[in-house]
Amino acid sequence: MTRSTLNPVLAQMFEQAPTFMALLSGPGHRFELTNPSYQKLIGGREVLGLTVAEGLPEAASQGFVNILDEVYRTGIPYRGDAACYEMQVMPGGPRETRYVDFVYQPLRDAEERVTGIFVEGADVTDRVLAQKLRNESEAFYEWLFDSIDEGFCIIQFFDGPHGPDSDYVHIRANAAYARHAGIPNVVGQKLREMVGHEADAWVERYGAVLRTGEPIRFQQELVATGRYLELTALRLEPRSLGQVAVFFHDITEQRRAEAALARLNATLEQRVEERTSELMALEETLRHSQKMEAVGQLTGGIAHDFNNLLAGIGGSLEMLSQRLAQGRLDDLERYVSGALTTTRRATALTQRLLAYSRRQTLDPSPLDVNQLAEGMLDLIGRSVGPQVTVKMERAGALWTTFADTGQLESALLNLCVNARDAMPHGGNLVIRTANARLGPQDAPRHGLKPGDYVALSVSDTGTGMTEEIAAHAFEPFYTTKPMGQGTGLGLSMVYGFAGQSGGGLGLETAPGRGTTITIYLPRRDMAPGQVMDAGTPLMAEAAAGSTAGTILVVDDEPLIRMMTTERLEDEGYIVLEAANGAKAMQILDSDRPIDLLVTDVGLPGGMNGRQVADAARRVRPELPVLFITGYAEQAVLHHGDLERGMQILTKPFDMEQLNRRVRALLAGI
Repeated sequence: MTRSTLNPVLAQMFEQAPTFMALLSGPGHRFELTNPSYQKLIGGREVLGLTVAEGLPEAASQGFVNILDEVYRTGIPYRGDAACYEMQVMPGGPRETRYVDFVYQPLRDAEERVTGIFVEGADVTDRVLAQKLRNESEAFYEWLFDSIDEGFCIIQFFDGPHGPDSDYVHIRANAAYARHAGIPNVVGQKLREMVGHEADAWVERYGAVLRTGEPIRFQQELVATGRYLELTALRLEPRSLGQVAVFFHDITEQRRAEAALARLNATLEQRVEERTSELMALEETLRHSQKMEAVGQLTGGIAHDFNNLLAGIGGSLEMLSQRLAQGRLDDLERYVSGALTTTRRATALTQRLLAYSRRQTLDPSPLDVNQLAEGMLDLIGRSVGPQVTVKMERAGALWTTFADTGQLESALLNLCVNARDAMPHGGNLVIRTANARLGPQDAPRHGLKPGDYVALSVSDTGTGMTEEIAAHAFEPFYTTKPMGQGTGLGLSMVYGFAGQSGGGLGLETAPGRGTTITIYLPRRDMAPGQVMDAGTPLMAEAAAGSTAGTILVVDDEPLIRMMTTERLEDEGYIVLEAANGAKAMQILDSDRPIDLLVTDVGLPGGMNGRQVADAARRVRPELPVLFITGYAEQAVLHHGDLERGMQILTKPFDMEQLNRRVRALLAGI
């Protein structure tokens, strides 16, 4: 068959076909026809009339002739995909590598005998070389991906029950991922299935990268594994992929070293402070280690000192009385001065005792409760002893609160010492932190308003409390410990501190099942207003102004009421007196003008000073109130604060202190 014997249309198609074509005849595979594409493939060599072995000796050496023989013998077509063909245009010349897709199709006569072979195919060299380049590039990047020391992963967001883009799955991760994160076989794992309690924080952070396209760099604790990571995250384009790439490495040892250094610095600072003042060192050590035991140990010494002070005051007054009876007036000042000096010493001693039950003035500041509790673990461990195992369970992404750092430390230590005392034979003590969102049903159980709170709890495996004991647990001076081993001031102090800080206390207990006490502190992003105390400069600087005004003095102690009244009258005020709440309300309900209410907190007759003040303000809303108390400050506080126009004056006080407070309240300060 020649070109002249082909149908003209077929001949034209044969000549113009983009694929290469050739017609071979007989068992020797002699070239009968070739199209231009085939001629281009073999370098333009003249092969018509020659066998394949003669015209393309390199084809024979590469086994192509053997394949032709097999097709001719069996009549079965043969297909080659991306077959390598080393083409040699000039005999003895260099070879050029080509890659071809081809088919050897047997041709048959009328009796179905194979008479020749039709060759058709395409040169795919460019495609094959491009694919090889891609494969080599991918292999290189896979090697690089798995060789880098940093952890690396690609996450893909998807919609879940929590909303659009509320979860993600790990689709790629290198070998370093498990080494740094401590989580093996992460590919295919979903975030909320891995770390459900941490999921919201991670979704929020990486979700922001996905939404905005802005890369971030941050440090974060992976609570599930207890490791600290330094991370960098960036969005993979396009946005529609929903993918974020994350690079990270483990900085746990660095953070531990920093924490150890901080603890060392704190220890050094404490040692320096201890060397400056033995008394301050003793008080701070007692306050930060075993507050409950300290009160018990100090009781005997305080009683001894107070008896000495009473003896000094009583002796001075007796000598004063004796000299007056004798008419000897020349040295009275010496006895008056001695009594006043000893009274001031007694006042200082009382204030020291009150400092162990509660703080009269708080100094709140932004506070990380996790950091505070972790910093006290060593101290707590030493305080509770080796028989008690101390463990901390901290919440991730803990909210910030405002509180007095020293007071919260003291409260936590008190709770831990109480827990130790409830486990005389040892046990487990767990300190937990959490974000607590208290609703209308939960909040009132703790005396709180619904809202967001930071919870700090101490749990023990001790004896627990009965319902009767639990009902009195937070009352001042209530204790179940033997004489000399406790005063009942510890939990009262914690309760008062929590309330004064705007929070509250929770108690869960049962006999034989241990106890959990939780301090709730409000979540706050700005510093709260501070309550003025007796030493506030504003009080000292209250303008004297006019002393005109009517003051109602309420006190059940006749002597104190008399002295207070006389002092105020000496200053030019009109003073009304009442011995109890009922008599005070009779005056307050009358039409008499009253500019200021001065009331003792502890009053008989079922109505205390706070209740008198509240009732008075219902009929006289703007009436200023000065509470006078020896110890019961918490009785007049509402969630740690006094309302505007209310102040506290602690007994004993001198005339100048009373005058300053009265002038300030009357001036509206």
